[in-house]
Amino acid sequence: METPGSQSSLHRANLERVVRAVRLAGSLTQAEIARSTGLSAATVSNIVRELRDNGTVQVTPTSSGGRRARSVALSGDAGIVVGVDFGHSHLRVAVGNLAHQVLAEQSEPIDVDASASQGFDRAEQLVARLVQSTGISPEKVLGVGLGVPGPIDVESGTLGSTAILPGWGGINPRQELSDRLGVPVQVDNDANLGALGELVWGGGRGVKDLAYIKVSSGVGAGLVIDGRIYRGPGGTAGEIGHITLDESGPVCRCGNRGCLETFTAARYVLELLRGSHGDGLTIPKMVQLGREGDPGCRRVIGDVGRHIGMGVASLCNLLNPSRVVLGGDLAEAGELVLGPIRESVSRYAIPSAAQRLSVVPGALGARAEVLGALALVLSEMGDSTLLDGNVQVDTPAFSA
Repeated sequence: METPGSQSSLHRANLERVVRAVRLAGSLTQAEIARSTGLSAATVSNIVRELRDNGTVQVTPTSSGGRRARSVALSGDAGIVVGVDFGHSHLRVAVGNLAHQVLAEQSEPIDVDASASQGFDRAEQLVARLVQSTGISPEKVLGVGLGVPGPIDVESGTLGSTAILPGWGGINPRQELSDRLGVPVQVDNDANLGALGELVWGGGRGVKDLAYIKVSSGVGAGLVIDGRIYRGPGGTAGEIGHITLDESGPVCRCGNRGCLETFTAARYVLELLRGSHGDGLTIPKMVQLGREGDPGCRRVIGDVGRHIGMGVASLCNLLNPSRVVLGGDLAEAGELVLGPIRESVSRYAIPSAAQRLSVVPGALGARAEVLGALALVLSEMGDSTLLDGNVQVDTPAFSA
């Protein structure tokens, strides 16, 4: 047993600091590791050498600022992680390694609302198939990230509202998938995972404070504060879709009237166009028609953008994010929706918050949530898992 404050425990702590920095970033140069951990360059060099010799990291030549450098990433043999994203009409699974490389990915249509059991059956089969396609042993799976289209209780891992997924009553998604796959599972809602995905791989890179707005069958926001997802004590932070815009407006599924969702979610928006465009219109088709110049679709997209902007303005006044990333099918409308969002923010947010805000489309499209599920596992994974069995900490030759 290591004694707190001893050289052995300090060395172990330094090992974990380096592994954590690399795990969260995917890959870093040794200079970047030193800056992010606060360790000296000499200490980082010694730790990286030890981790490389024990197979925990791999080091490759690279350049930084025009100078030669060494890029450090977790070893491809260290293990793999799996992301599972349940949408209301799709299931998407991705397999990645600890160097943030996606090894396999596939999506298939599914009616998630109908039956949780059928959904998990399909997920279990797809995970097994994709892991097998990588040629890596299932025993190398270190964890799974799971996304569902509804609020999640942070402590229990259960759904916060069965009104959103009526076929999932009494189901604990985290426990259900963990029992089936035999590995630890981390679960979160789709908006939070979209925020994580864009933060790590997409439109939020380099930003510490952002909001990811997803508009589909509902409206939700994933909030990143100081580089971390903010969930709130009950896991319901970011339910921007239930900001009241009109107390006399349509009745929302939450029981209130005039929620933002009743002006922006698909089932309300498409109804506005049913008389002129008939049945069978979808959000992607509406966006396509709008981009092609259809006046009715352009008007509806603009109205949706203005309503979203009112909700974003409230976020700006409360949290002052530096960036808002718009995800979901509506983001494909580009400036048709982004322009009206910015107009509303400029009108309703306090000037100091609005001036510092950038509103951008998501860079990952439909992949944001499943990549966020991978990022969730990578961010929550214990570094001891990667060190135990690879690194022997007996008599250290150095310290910070």
